[in-house]
Amino acid sequence: MSQGPRSGLAAVSSALLAMSRHLEVRDVLKTIVASARELLDAEYAALGVPDDHGGFAQFVVDGVTDAQWKAIGPLPRQHGILAAMLHEATPERLADVRDDPRFEGWPTAHPDLVDFLGLPIRDGDEVIGALFLANKRCPRPEGGCGFTEEDEELLSILAQHAAIALTNARLYERSRELTIAEERSRLAHELHDAVSQKLFSLRLTAQAAAALVDRDPSRAKGELHQVAALAAEAADELRAAVVELRPAGLDEDGLAATLRTQVHVLDRAHSARVTFSARGARALPAAQEEAMLRVAQEALHNALRHSEAEHVDVALERRGNGAVLRITDDGTGFDPRAIRRAGRHLGLVSMRDRASGVGGTLTVESAPGKGTTIEMEVPGG
Repeated sequence: MSQGPRSGLAAVSSALLAMSRHLEVRDVLKTIVASARELLDAEYAALGVPDDHGGFAQFVVDGVTDAQWKAIGPLPRQHGILAAMLHEATPERLADVRDDPRFEGWPTAHPDLVDFLGLPIRDGDEVIGALFLANKRCPRPEGGCGFTEEDEELLSILAQHAAIALTNARLYERSRELTIAEERSRLAHELHDAVSQKLFSLRLTAQAAAALVDRDPSRAKGELHQVAALAAEAADELRAAVVELRPAGLDEDGLAATLRTQVHVLDRAHSARVTFSARGARALPAAQEEAMLRVAQEALHNALRHSEAEHVDVALERRGNGAVLRITDDGTGFDPRAIRRAGRHLGLVSMRDRASGVGGTLTVESAPGKGTTIEMEVPGG
């Protein structure tokens, strides 16, 4: 085999590794397009994912600036060569796309495409996308296409693996959607059970206070203090639910930055000192980062609400390819052997479920009067 094909196969291998590192559909599409353009040394590359209405649900390009893309206008419709690749599911290698009878032109701001190589991306019998390149960066044989049969073979290999990567990314996103739906359902039940009970108690206590105002003002005053306490607890439950519904910072900032922000807010809102440190922290799979954030939130909530701690420390450290999260407080502590009682009141069962759900472990060290340390370790990816 010549040096060229070996280099091409090495580039395919690099492209496949790059695709395997991403789970979000948009990231996978961008990686496929960039890899194809680099692999075959083309000036332009694009990938369209069709919708069911004659257009494209997603259309990703490489080799076009943001300003050029904006000037081109709306996404293309399924027509011309693109439609042929989607509907006939056959490769297209053309010396000049403008000479093809199916060519229907393009917007004024669109770059000029000449030689063209396109392939459908298929998942079994279903065409899930169209991948194409244009303007090979090499001398073109007179009257011929710059793209070769070897180029078509390499792009075919890439397209086959792109189908796997794209299908996996779609399954991952659907799985996350189901997880979010299940999480919201669970939170709705918890919110109903916790807050509605608090509000019911608050209502009864307020009624009792009203009945006692005239005949026993002292007892009425005590009942009103209880009303204030119940209202504060209900507000805490609501705040905890809202925090759990909105871990949006993870996507933009990552786990360490999100934890640092939340710890800073809690430190300002509570009399206890709340601190955070991170050492060697690295990006983790999204599910593991979310599980760690949830465990941290639960442990912080427990420490600040129940333990009477003066200092709560959150530490995130790298361990191998994974990470360790440690929440330590100097509060009243408890007996971990009383797991049934502790699980009910401190959410330890939920935290252990979150840890095991992402392949991690959770350990609890505590004793009456000795504070509590909760440690969660995940393997990374």
